[in-house]
Amino acid sequence: MGESEVEPQLIHTLAISAARPSKHLSVSPSFQRCAFSSWIRENIRKRECCFFEKNFREDVCQCGYPKTAHVDEAIKPEDFTGETWDKHRHVREVPTDAFGDISFDGLGQKMGKYVRVSTDTSPEVLYHLLTEQWKLSCPNLLISVTGGAKNFYLKSHLKSTFHRGLIKVAQTTGAWIITGGTHTGVMKHVGQAVRDYALSSSSMQGQIVAIGVATWGVIHNRDALVSSEGCFPAHYLMDVNGQGRLSCLDNNHTHFLLVDDGTHGRYGVEIELRSRLEKCISRKLLGNKASGVTIPVVCVVLDGGPGTLNTIYNAMLNGTPCVILEGSGRIADVIAQVAGLPVTRVTIGLIHQLLKKFFGQEYERFADLMIIKWTKMIQDIIRMPHLLTVFRVNEESHGDVDLAMLQALLKASRTSESQGVESWKRQLELAIAWNRVDIAETEIFTEESQWKSSDLHWAMFSALVGNKPQFVSLLLENGVNLREFLEDEETLCELYRQLPGGFFLRKLAKRVQSSRSRRQAFGIRARAHSGQGEMISMTHVCDEVRHFLGNFTKPLYPPSTMTFHFNMTLEDASLSVSLFTRLPLRSDGTEAQRDPGRRDPGKDLFLWAVIQNNKALAEIAWEQCRDCMAAALAASKILKKMAEEGSDADEAADMQELANHYEKHAIGVFSKCYNSDEERAKKLLVRASPSWGRTTCLRLALEADDKNFVAQSGVQALLTQIWCGEISVDNPVWRVMICMIFFPLIYTGFLVFRCDEIIQRETERNEEIKTVESVTGSILRTNIQDNDSCSRLKPLSNWSRLVCLYGSPQVKFYWSIVSYFAFLFLFAVVLMIDFQTMPSVWEMLLYIWLFSLVCEEIRQLFHDPDGFGFRKKARMYINDLWNILDVLSILLFLIGLALRLTSGLFYVGKIILCIDFVVFCLRLMAIFTISRTLGPKIIIVRRMMMDMFFFMFLLSIWVVAYGVAKQGILIHNEDRLDWIIRGAVYEPYLIIFGNFPTNIDNTEFDIDSCSMNGTDPLKPKCPVLNRNQTPAFPEWLTIIMLCVYLLFANILLLNLLIAIFNFTFQEVQDNTDRIWKFQRYELIKEYHSRPAAPPPFIILSHLYIFIRSVVLCRPPIICKNFKNELPQIEEEELLSWEALMKDRYLLSTQQEQIQSTERRILDTAQKVTTITERLEREDEYSFDAVVKRLARLEEQVSQSTRALQWIMDNLKPQGLEPKEAPSLSSTTADETPDTMRNVSENEDSFHVNARQFHYPNSKITRFPVPEEKVPWEVSFSSYMPVYYAAEDNGDNAGRSECEDLDKYRNPEGRTGITGQGALGQLGPNLNIDLVVTRWQDSERSVMEYLAIWDESQGKLALPGGPVQSADQLPVMLKRTMGKTLYEKINTKLSEGTKVFEGYVDDSRNTDNAWVQTTVVNIHLARTSQVIVDINNMMLSSHGSLQWQEVSSKTRLSQNQRDSLRLVAELHNRKF
Repeated sequence: MGESEVEPQLIHTLAISAARPSKHLSVSPSFQRCAFSSWIRENIRKRECCFFEKNFREDVCQCGYPKTAHVDEAIKPEDFTGETWDKHRHVREVPTDAFGDISFDGLGQKMGKYVRVSTDTSPEVLYHLLTEQWKLSCPNLLISVTGGAKNFYLKSHLKSTFHRGLIKVAQTTGAWIITGGTHTGVMKHVGQAVRDYALSSSSMQGQIVAIGVATWGVIHNRDALVSSEGCFPAHYLMDVNGQGRLSCLDNNHTHFLLVDDGTHGRYGVEIELRSRLEKCISRKLLGNKASGVTIPVVCVVLDGGPGTLNTIYNAMLNGTPCVILEGSGRIADVIAQVAGLPVTRVTIGLIHQLLKKFFGQEYERFADLMIIKWTKMIQDIIRMPHLLTVFRVNEESHGDVDLAMLQALLKASRTSESQGVESWKRQLELAIAWNRVDIAETEIFTEESQWKSSDLHWAMFSALVGNKPQFVSLLLENGVNLREFLEDEETLCELYRQLPGGFFLRKLAKRVQSSRSRRQAFGIRARAHSGQGEMISMTHVCDEVRHFLGNFTKPLYPPSTMTFHFNMTLEDASLSVSLFTRLPLRSDGTEAQRDPGRRDPGKDLFLWAVIQNNKALAEIAWEQCRDCMAAALAASKILKKMAEEGSDADEAADMQELANHYEKHAIGVFSKCYNSDEERAKKLLVRASPSWGRTTCLRLALEADDKNFVAQSGVQALLTQIWCGEISVDNPVWRVMICMIFFPLIYTGFLVFRCDEIIQRETERNEEIKTVESVTGSILRTNIQDNDSCSRLKPLSNWSRLVCLYGSPQVKFYWSIVSYFAFLFLFAVVLMIDFQTMPSVWEMLLYIWLFSLVCEEIRQLFHDPDGFGFRKKARMYINDLWNILDVLSILLFLIGLALRLTSGLFYVGKIILCIDFVVFCLRLMAIFTISRTLGPKIIIVRRMMMDMFFFMFLLSIWVVAYGVAKQGILIHNEDRLDWIIRGAVYEPYLIIFGNFPTNIDNTEFDIDSCSMNGTDPLKPKCPVLNRNQTPAFPEWLTIIMLCVYLLFANILLLNLLIAIFNFTFQEVQDNTDRIWKFQRYELIKEYHSRPAAPPPFIILSHLYIFIRSVVLCRPPIICKNFKNELPQIEEEELLSWEALMKDRYLLSTQQEQIQSTERRILDTAQKVTTITERLEREDEYSFDAVVKRLARLEEQVSQSTRALQWIMDNLKPQGLEPKEAPSLSSTTADETPDTMRNVSENEDSFHVNARQFHYPNSKITRFPVPEEKVPWEVSFSSYMPVYYAAEDNGDNAGRSECEDLDKYRNPEGRTGITGQGALGQLGPNLNIDLVVTRWQDSERSVMEYLAIWDESQGKLALPGGPVQSADQLPVMLKRTMGKTLYEKINTKLSEGTKVFEGYVDDSRNTDNAWVQTTVVNIHLARTSQVIVDINNMMLSSHGSLQWQEVSSKTRLSQNQRDSLRLVAELHNRKF
C-alpha cells in the first residue's frame, strides 16, 4: 500500500476531530442560511390547488382557499364544464415557500424553527431535517402526546404533576415530545410545561425539544410565515381571540412541521404523516448502534374523544405502550375506569354508563353501533395490559408521570416475545440511554435477579462513555468486576478512543501525529489491529500521562503490542524485516502492569476519568483504587499540569478545583492513617508505588505543589525524623551542639538515639503484656514473636553512634553554619586587613574554601536520586533563589579574582570582591529557613521585596517628574551627566528622607557653593542669576513644587508603602507556616544527601565520591529515607490497611455531609414540599370522594326502591307468577340476566384473534363483536357481519348471506365476518403441527425441537400446514425437508403422540370457516437414522431447518408456543 493510501487513515477519527476543534471550522450565519434554503428547496414540497371550482360560496374553491389564492392557470373560464374537482388529481406538489425561524411576539419573545411540508413527504427526509439541518441530537425516547384538541380543564395538582413529569422525563432521557403543535387542548398544556421549564432553567444545554406537527390549512395568521427565500425570522402573532375556527401555533414549542394537503380549514390532515414519522423514528437505532436497540416510543393520553381512542388502539396494535392519565377527562377516564377489570366485565352497558358520565351532553350524539365498536376496541386495549399503564395521582405507588412513562416502556419490552433472551438487555440499554438509575434499581436490578460480571460489561462501557456516573456506581454494586472488565487492554484503549473532545485528547492526537511522522522519517510503517492505520494505543496514552505526571516516574503501562514494518532499501539488496514490539520488560515497574494479580483496574479507570476532568466518574473510580492516597496526589499533579498548559481559562479553573479536591482526599486519608498508626502512615509516604511509576506519595505531593498536604503534622513528623537522622527528635538543640564538640558524651546517655527509644518502648510494652498475662492468665503474644522483635532491635555500637551523630542532617547543618560564619570571617579579614598584591596564606585558604563550595554546588546539580533527569534537575536548581545567590556569588568571586590578579585592575577586583561579600552575606539568610520562627518571616520579606519593586516604579514617576522640572528651572544648559543625574534623580530622592535642598530658596543661596559656568567638577552649576547676582528663578514656584512633591512622595506614597506591607503581612501570615513547611523539605533533603564534613574539609568527601562513581563505576548508595521499596507481602498488608482507612474517611465525610446545616435545610424543605403536595391532593379529592359516595348512595336507594316494588308486586294476592327481578345494573335492550350469567360462566374462553378488526392480507374490516356478544346463544340484533371469501377476489364482499353458510357455524361464536375468508373451505380446515424432538446430550438435560424458517412470516415455525387428513404430512413440507426426509418422517407420523386436537383461535377464522389443528409429537432417539438425515439436510438447507431448545423464550407464534408447552409437559420438562 502506498503512502498516499495510508495517509488519510493514520490517525484515529476521534483524535483528528479533537485536534481540530470545530470552532476553527465555523462558517458565517449567512452561508448557513443559504445552504439551508438550498436544501429545503431541493427536498421539501408543499401542495397547492391547480383547479379552481366554486364551492357553495362564490369566491371559494372546493379546496377551501379563496379564488385570489390560486395561480392564474388554475382559474378556468366560467363556462368550463370539463371535469369536477378531485383532491387527488387537482392538488399538485411544488417547492415549499414557508420555512426558517419563527419568532412569537409578546412578552419574552421565543424563537423556534418551522417548515411547511407536503402530506407525501418522506419521513426519512423529515428526520434528516430535524437531526442534520436543525441540529437536534438523536432522541433516546419519543413521547407522543395525544388527547383533547379543545381546551379542557385539568385539576391543579394533576396539571402540575403532568408538567413536572413530562419535563423531567424529557430532560433526563433526552426525549423528543411530539404534539399537534397548536395553542389548544393537550398541546397547550405541553407548551406550558416547556415554558415553565424554560423559565426555571438558566442553561440552554438541557433545552426541551417539543415538535409540533400541525395542519397548515388550519393555522391562523399563516401568511406571516410565507417567503420563497425563507424567513429568518418570521414574526408570528398569536391572535387567539380572532382565530375563529382556525388555530394559532403554540409559542412554547421549539420546532414545527406544518403539514399541507392543499386544502384549507380541514383538521386531521397531519395525522397520517405524524404516524409515519413516529414509526420511522422508532426504527432508528438508539445511541450505541452496535446494540441493535431502537428508539422507544410512548404515547401519553390526556382527555380525548373517539379519535383519541382510535389513536390509542392503533398505537397498541403497533406495540407502542400508552400511559393514560386518570382524571384528565373523557376517553382517558373511561379507559382508566375499566383498566383493572376482567374483559368479560367490560360490557356495552358499562361503556354506556361511563360515556354518559364522562362525555356529558356529547354522549347524546353517539350512535349505538359506534358504542359497540368502541366497546370492542376498549376490550382489546385492556387485553394488552403490558402496553397499558394508567397513572392515578391519588396512588402513592405511582410516583410521578415520568416514572409511569418509563415503567410502561420497560413493561412493554419485558413482555415482548420478539426480544426473547435479549429483553433484559434492551431494558438496561433503555435505562442507560435515559440515564434513569432509579428505574434500573426498581425494575431491573431486583433482589431476585442474578447477574454475571461479563453480562454487564457492555453496560459498563456504555455508562462510562456516556458519562453516566450513577449507572457506573449501580453496575459496580450489582456485580461488575473492574478487574474482569479491564482485563483486556483493548477495552481500556477503546475507552481512550471514545474520550470526549478536550485538552487531553488534543494533546494525544498531536502525539499520535508526531509518532507517525517519526516513523515515516525512519521508513517505518505501522499496522494497527484493524488494518486501517495507526490508532490511539496505550503507548501514546502512557507517554502523554508521563508528560503530565513527570518524567521522574516510570511508564504506567507496558509497551504496546502494535506491529511495525521496517522497509529499508540498500544498494545491493532489499531487506524487509517484521518486528513485533513485544519488548522485554524492564525492572522499572512495568512488570506490575503485566502481572494480572498486581494490576490495579481502579487506577486505570481513575486515570481515564481524571484526564477528562470528570469529577463524578473520577470519584467513583477513586473509591475503587487500591493505592488511593498516591492516586489522589497523582491526580492533583496531572490536573495542575494540564491547567498550566491549557488555553481555556474556565477549563483550567475547573481542573485546578478538581486538583484541590483530590488534595483534600489525600489529606483526609492520610489523617486517618496517621491517627491510627503513625509508623505505617510514614511508610505510606515514602513507599515506592508500583501503580504510579515507582514514585512516592511525598514526591508526588511536592511535584504537585500540594502545600496543604505537606503541611500535615504526619508529613512534618516524617521530615523532622529525617532531619534528626538516628538522633531522637526529643533531644534539645543545646544537647546536640554540646555533643558536636564533646562527642564522648554520646556514650553516657547524654544524647538519646531513636533506636534506644524504640527498644525502651518495646521493653515497656512487653512488660505491660506480661503483667496482663499474669493477671488474666491468657497468652497475648508468642515467644517466637518476642524473640524476633528483640533480635531486630539491637543497641547501637560505639562507632555506629558516632557515625549517626555526625551523619545526622541536623548536625551537618549546624557544622555548615559554623563553617559559613568562619568563611565570612576569613573573607572579611582578607578584604579589610590582608588584601596584598600577592595573595597571602589566608587569601589562598579563602580560595581553597571557595573551591570546596563550588564542588558542593556541582554535586548538588548532578545529584539526582529521584531520576528527574539533568534538564529537570537543572531547572529545579535554577528555580531556587538561594541557588541563584550561590551561583551569583561564585561568578562575582571568579570575576573579582581574575581582575585582582591583573595588575592594572587590582583595585577594581577588590571592589567586585567587596560587592561579592554582600551577596555572600545575603546568602546567610538561608540558614534561618529551618527555623520555625524566622523561616516564615523570610517568606514575608520576599513577598515585600516584590511589593517594593512595584512601589519603586510608582515612586520613580514622582521623583523624575519633580527632579527634571526642578533641574530645568534652576540650571540652564547643564552638560555634565553626573550632575544632571544628581539634580534630576539623586537630590529628589534624598528629599524624601529629609535632606532639603538650599538652592531653591533665595534666602539660603550661597554663590560660593556653585560654579558659574560649571567648570568646577566638584561644584554644581549656579542657577540663572540676575544683574545683582541673585537667582532669577521664581522662588514661589519652586517652593510650591517642593511642598506638593513632599505631600505626595513623603505622605501619600510612603504611607501607601506601609499599607501595602501591612496588607502583604496579613495576607501571607496565614499561609507562611504552610509555605515554610513545604519549602523545608528541600533544605532537609539537601543536607540529608550532603557529605558530613563541612567546607573546606568537604572537598575530601567530594574526592571520594568522584573516585567511587567515575573511576570505580560503582552504583550510588540507595537511601530509603525518601523512597523505600517494600516486599510484596508487606506492601499488600499496607495497602489493605490504607483501604480500610479510606473507607473510614469516606464514611466520616458522608456523616459530616448528612449533619451539615445545608443538608438539613434541604431535607426540611423537601419534607415540607411533600406534606404540602399531599394536603393539596387530599383537598382536591376530598370533594370528589364525597360526590362519589353520594352518587353510590343514591344508586343504592334507587335499587332498594325497585327491589321493594318488586316484593310488593309479588305479595299481592292475585295468583299471578312472580315477576323476574329487574337487573340491578343498567343494561341495553339485548342484555338479559341470562346473558350476564353466560358471560360469567364462559369467562376467558372466547376467541380473540378471530375477532381482530383487520382481517389478515385484505382490506376487509370485521364487524365489532364485544366479548359478551360472542356466543351464538346471546342475542345480538345489531350484528351485521361482512361477507368475505378470498377466492372471490372481493367481488362478493359486502354480501351478508349465502345459501351454504347456514350449514357451518363457528363453534366458538361470532367473529364479525362471514364466508370462507382466507381459508380453503367452509367449516373446519384441518391443520397439523409436527413437533419433532430429541435430547441434546446423553444426560437429557436439554430438549430440542425441529424448526423451519417461514419466509412469508420472517420467523421460525413448527413444520406443518393444511392437510386433508391428520394421518398425512402437508405436501408443502416436501420442498423444505426434501423428498427422502419427508417420506421417513411421514412413515413415523403414525407412531407419534397426539398432543392436541381441536379448535385454534386463528386470525383467519370466520363465522363459517375455522382452523382445526392436530399437534403430533415425534420423539427421536439420539441414535436414530432420521436425526442423521435431518442433520445432513440442515447442511444443505442454508438455515431453513434448525434445532432449537424447548424453552419459553423460543420465538414462535402464540398458538405454536402453546403446542410446544404441551409437548414439554408430556416429557416432564419445565417450559
